[in-house]
Amino acid sequence: MIFTELVLENFGPYAGKQVINFHPEAENGEHRPIILFGGMNGGGKTTLMDAIRLALYGSRAQCSTRGNLSYGDFLSQCVNRQSPFTDKSRLELAFKHIDRDRWVELRIVRYWTKNPKDGKDTLGILEWNEIQQDYWKEDYLTETWDEYIENLLPLGISNLFLFDGEQVKELAEQEVPPPVVVDAIEALLGLELIERLSIDIDILVKRKQKKLANFQQKVSLDEIEAKLKKYRAELEAAKEEEAALKIQLEKAEKKAKEASDRFLSEGGKIASREAELDRQKAELEGKIEQLRQVLRDLAAEKLPLVLIQPLLMAARVQADREIKQQQARNAQTLVQQTSDRFLDYIKTLGLKPDQIEKIDQFLKAEKQQLLDQIEPEENVWLNANEKALESLTILVQSDLGDRVKTAQSIRSEIDRLLHQVEAIDKQLAVAPPPEIYEQLKIGVEKTQTAFVKARINYENAQRLVAQLEAEINKAKKELGNYVDNTIERQQNEHTIKTAARVQETLRLFREKLTIKKLSKLEKEVTECFRYLLHKSDLVHRVAIDTKTFSLSLFDLQGEPVPKHRISAGEKQLLAIAFLWGLARVSGRQLPVAIDTPLGRLDSEHRQNLIQRYFPSASHQVILLSTDTELGKEEVKQLRKQKAIAREYLLKYDGETRQTNIEPGYFW
Repeated sequence: MIFTELVLENFGPYAGKQVINFHPEAENGEHRPIILFGGMNGGGKTTLMDAIRLALYGSRAQCSTRGNLSYGDFLSQCVNRQSPFTDKSRLELAFKHIDRDRWVELRIVRYWTKNPKDGKDTLGILEWNEIQQDYWKEDYLTETWDEYIENLLPLGISNLFLFDGEQVKELAEQEVPPPVVVDAIEALLGLELIERLSIDIDILVKRKQKKLANFQQKVSLDEIEAKLKKYRAELEAAKEEEAALKIQLEKAEKKAKEASDRFLSEGGKIASREAELDRQKAELEGKIEQLRQVLRDLAAEKLPLVLIQPLLMAARVQADREIKQQQARNAQTLVQQTSDRFLDYIKTLGLKPDQIEKIDQFLKAEKQQLLDQIEPEENVWLNANEKALESLTILVQSDLGDRVKTAQSIRSEIDRLLHQVEAIDKQLAVAPPPEIYEQLKIGVEKTQTAFVKARINYENAQRLVAQLEAEINKAKKELGNYVDNTIERQQNEHTIKTAARVQETLRLFREKLTIKKLSKLEKEVTECFRYLLHKSDLVHRVAIDTKTFSLSLFDLQGEPVPKHRISAGEKQLLAIAFLWGLARVSGRQLPVAIDTPLGRLDSEHRQNLIQRYFPSASHQVILLSTDTELGKEEVKQLRKQKAIAREYLLKYDGETRQTNIEPGYFW
């Protein structure tokens, strides 16, 4: 895993947007592990460490200034004080790691405002796409980021790779490592998993004990079986009773049907409906009389003219002929007048006499032809006008036909109603005498009453059978629950008994695993300490206590080396060797970030760290130092070793209380 870039925007003392290149390589591409930051106390070095932790772990991050603050309050505290209220604080941390034999480059983006909504930031995970040459958002990684980062750099061991001088000082001065280091050791050695398993077993035992305390056996097995036997006997008797009642019901139903059939066949139904039939007959006769009155009204008007319809049609033809003759006479008179005026006019035109004679002969021929079409006066006897002809035409062609159709329809309806009256008369004719009808009626009522009673008895028997079957099922369920509860109680008791043995086994396993894992760790810590210590004959072996993880030193003869025999600087080297050994045992190729790395070390011990630890601590080492820790000579030596890839100066302005990141170091 390699950090490649950190972007700070309105975060802590860093106003605006500031970008840090973390690539551990020089301009010519040569690998150099150290990224060096120089800054005075209070200038923002620790804020850089917090930014890395916050970007990686979010609300789980163990930041230096959070204390007991809620995550939302901590985020508000991290917003740059000089930035506008609406501006967002933003962190971006880009890194790459190897996944399935290929480099994967990711960018973590977190942003928030003052008083963030729901006390949370907004997280986005972007992945570099080689084809598009740009970052693409990965929603799946965003949703599962906590699980993903735990596989790369677990939070439990992060303090082995991201630590500061105070942590080294505390570790050096205490006989027993602080809790944060103990947690990292347990997580690294797999002891945390065993401890969690032991706690889970205790929780399981408490749950089982609570269930046993709440368990109450209300009835015994004998009581359930006796109840089940009683219900089964009652069910058998109820089914026999049900079968007998079913036979009775079938017989009663048959008798009721026979009585009903006899009642119908002998006219009982008709007799029971005699009054209804009389009412229907009277109603039908009333309708017939109404229709007959309509026919009489039709007969009182134009309908009788149907009898002389041929004569009316002849009269219409005669009237039509007479009107046409009158029209011809009128036309003949008009033609004569027109001819006379025409002859008088052409005579004035100066035509020859023979021409005028020919015109006169033509007009006379036309006049005679018109007279030939007019019948003699003796054939005119109606003297009808056009209005009378129109009324006669309407009467003959439509009015009489409509009235005939209406009369025929009424007549058909009267015939239909008469047939219904005739059918009612036939029904009334076959109705039995009152005494016979009464006997038939009583017979039907008795058989129906018997049938209803038999059906009620049968249905009651069915309900009893169903009720007993439900009770039997309930008893069976109760028996099943009894068996399940008994088995569960026995299992709970067995679990509680077994848990004690499992806990003892876990304890022994933890001890053996601790001895085995610590043996490897002791070798690594010893090697690292001897590598850093200029007195190579002072300590031959470093031992680690299996319970407290405290360190003990031994010389070549196997004799303990008292802690007071080593200086404060050597104790800090031992603490650094302890952290270095833990990181090496983890087997994870992760960056190392150290804030205030040299503390109270003397010049000789500083030289050992500068020459042997910083260039070798990891493939990427981020150092955050003051001008008194890594001075001009120390930096010069690291540059000479070609160990520094990039240098930055955290320049703090006391008046504005802002920090700007500039290239270069103090010198």
